[in-house]
Amino acid sequence: MKKISFVIICLSFFVSQCQKKTEFKSDDNFSYKAEIVVDGLDIAWGMEFLPDGSILIAEQEGKMMLFKDGKTTQIKGVPEVVYKNQGGLLDLKLHPDYSNNGWIYFSFSGNIENDEEGANTVIMRARLKENELIDKEVIYKATPNTKKGQHFGSRIEFDKDGYLFFSVGDRGNRDVNPQNINRDGGKIYRLNDDGSIPSDNPFVSTPGAKAAVFSYGHRNPQGMAMNPVTGEIWVHEHGPQGGDEINIIKSGKNYGWPLITYGINYDDSIITDDTDLPGMEQPLHYWVPSIAPSGMAFVNSDRYPAWKGNLLVGSLKFQYLNLVFLNEGKVVKEEKLMEGMGRVRTVKIGPDGYIYVSVEQLGIVRLMPN
Repeated sequence: MKKISFVIICLSFFVSQCQKKTEFKSDDNFSYKAEIVVDGLDIAWGMEFLPDGSILIAEQEGKMMLFKDGKTTQIKGVPEVVYKNQGGLLDLKLHPDYSNNGWIYFSFSGNIENDEEGANTVIMRARLKENELIDKEVIYKATPNTKKGQHFGSRIEFDKDGYLFFSVGDRGNRDVNPQNINRDGGKIYRLNDDGSIPSDNPFVSTPGAKAAVFSYGHRNPQGMAMNPVTGEIWVHEHGPQGGDEINIIKSGKNYGWPLITYGINYDDSIITDDTDLPGMEQPLHYWVPSIAPSGMAFVNSDRYPAWKGNLLVGSLKFQYLNLVFLNEGKVVKEEKLMEGMGRVRTVKIGPDGYIYVSVEQLGIVRLMPN
């Protein structure tokens, strides 16, 4: 009897998952449908659209996949990743001139030194030929390696001038890394596309500093996008318990972690009483409680007229896509999209103008206006 009951419960759960809501209405009564484009994925941490319309996908466990003509193929030649906790194969970004040079940039938690000390964030580039990565080059490797499995950061973006930006989280060492420009971790970095250091980076002439650092005092930025209107690099980052932030990145600025924060420790103890201090930047927006943000994209498509010019941010914790309405650079309203479909890992605007969303243990879905 117990065995029969267990089977019935499992079947009920399966049916409920299959019937998960896929049709939605926004606050202004705009009707849209979330349709699965790529299924069979676990955690698609990063994705990029190639010029032919195919989708390159980074699965956190260490697989890179190419979805083309309805078929998913595994890419060969992916470097070994340290797949542990928050680590693995992470973000993907095409070079702005990809059609001519073929460069694909990606991030992962790696131990390319082959030592015994865990891993840290690696930025690599390669070209794709016959479903295999070739011409692989390490663009940046954060040090030192650590066996801690959290806060790799890893989002990648290019600005309008062709500079490469990426994030490295504080690697769980908040009291040492974020406020120290001589150390990797808790930073946003800027490089030339070949990995060399721009001559006008803010700490190029500072003795002992990491010359690639562009801003510091960050916790774990897992969203990054260029504002298509202003050209600014926007990031969001995980706070502790409360205090997730959206920040506009400026050269040489200190964003405060952990000396200022709107969050507290996970055991409810206080990190600091300060939410602002002289010489430290305030976030454009923060969330209390935390939504656990991941992925970021500006809506630049006419397919969603009421949403155009606003910001999309995934919520891992509450399992929705957050539509952040902006007015003159300030957050004026938020709306939950795709509620209950699953943990949103990343979001992109496709070349067809539609919104594509990676949902953990579901796949990549496309938001289609009804």
